[in-house]
Amino acid sequence: MRLTDNRKKPLSPKQEQVLGLLKSGGLRRLNILEGSVRSGKTYVSLLLWAFWIATRPPSCLYLMAGKTLAALKRNVLAPMEELFGGEEVSYSLSKKEARIFGRTVYLEGACDVRSESKIRGMTLDGAYCDELSLFPEDFFVMLLSRLSRPGAKLFATTNPDHPRHWLKQNYLDNSEELDLLDLKFTLDDNIFLEKEYVEALKAEFKGVYRDRFILGLWVAVEGRIYKEFGRDNIISEKELAQRLEQSPILFKTVGVDYGGNRSASVFCLVGFDRDFRNVYVLDEVYDDKNDSAEALISSFAGTVERWSEDKKLLAVYCDSAEQLLVKSFRRVVRTEVKNALKKPINTRINMLCRLISAKRFFVSEKCPRLIEALETALWDESRTGCDIRLDNGTTNIDSLDALEYATERYEKELFKL
Repeated sequence: MRLTDNRKKPLSPKQEQVLGLLKSGGLRRLNILEGSVRSGKTYVSLLLWAFWIATRPPSCLYLMAGKTLAALKRNVLAPMEELFGGEEVSYSLSKKEARIFGRTVYLEGACDVRSESKIRGMTLDGAYCDELSLFPEDFFVMLLSRLSRPGAKLFATTNPDHPRHWLKQNYLDNSEELDLLDLKFTLDDNIFLEKEYVEALKAEFKGVYRDRFILGLWVAVEGRIYKEFGRDNIISEKELAQRLEQSPILFKTVGVDYGGNRSASVFCLVGFDRDFRNVYVLDEVYDDKNDSAEALISSFAGTVERWSEDKKLLAVYCDSAEQLLVKSFRRVVRTEVKNALKKPINTRINMLCRLISAKRFFVSEKCPRLIEALETALWDESRTGCDIRLDNGTTNIDSLDALEYATERYEKELFKL
């Protein structure tokens, strides 16, 4: 077994230490690699998982799970294929199965509490979990019961979360009692990152996000979500024009959230400048009348026509919950209309907080509803053990959703991931 030539790279002392556990017999039944972003934990976890599988009998059965199958492919399967080559690592998401060094590996998504039923009845020799803190606890409990073969082990990665999260309270805090190895990583463990990049990351993550994603601490969120958002992020039409003279808009997108009970329909126009340096919210339409579907379709058609006059409008991203409306929207405009990705809400929040902290996010004064939404968005402090955005009708979630739908697809380009 060997790495492909184009992926061979040196290991940090921390990564060497982790791989040494395989040779020394230092692994436990549960092996969890946790800590900051870009710390090297995922890369070494893939090596550890692959090398461990290769030492096991070919008849053994395994499971790899992610929040979704798409996330599992992006974060784990595709990198493993690049690391070891297509002859050693192959997979099919439609069949939910992979072959790794001749071993059969089942693939599953763990997106909600119903996911637990997908793995009932399995008998496994090992499992790998990507971003474990995003899993429902029921899935993880069932998975542990499936690891019933002699010598079965679990490998998992995670970033820190709420200090009352089930993973921390029920497992990490009881590591010795549970035969659990807790391997902690910080950003400084990755000695191969460029100094400028590390400094940029530390500037982008503030407050609780710095504690979690840079320092690797399990801390609670509270109060305002976008604490860094202020007057410096709100710009006049004159200021906007001056900025765009220096770095013009590359393309624009529209995010759409639909109205319902106690909510509004929102269209949010977002522009991205050259090299994805800055994000500008250029305009908004906020309609809390909810007169009829026909009125909404008409408003959408007129708005998109107006916003596409400069030929820079790339696509419209809509809440996928109302497919009849999406189909109607497609019929009335020439611009491409797609379903929003609808990444996890906290993933979307984290992306926006990074942009705000890095002074790369600006909102035109023409968007008072969104400005108010950003200034008043709160964490729901009544929900213990998890980070939940308050959504009880007292704050404007609709404008935030529309903004997030317009921007979430470009996280990779914005942060050069």
